[in-house]
Amino acid sequence: MADRTPPTFDVRCPCCQAVLTVDPQVKAVVAHAMPAKTGPLGSLDQAMTAVQGEQARREARFREAAAAEKGKADVLSRKFDAGLKRAKDSPEPPPRPFDYD
Repeated sequence: MADRTPPTFDVRCPCCQAVLTVDPQVKAVVAHAMPAKTGPLGSLDQAMTAVQGEQARREARFREAAAAEKGKADVLSRKFDAGLKRAKDSPEPPPRPFDYD
């Protein structure tokens, strides 16, 4: 009697679309093939322009964050002054948490 091995079968991954070759006798993946990459970055020139565009966006975000950080002290001091003025104008002190019991 000839020893018949069951044939392998292919399964496509639903996540990455790779083709997995499965051997049912060993119950394991024996080979895999990644799908061909087709995307917006087909050439090196397109990839370089995308990288340069990302760099420009990062620089712009950094400049905005730096400008916000420079004005942060002024904003905080104005908020403190406004709170202090409200506290002075208030006729009674704020309630203390342990007075609610």
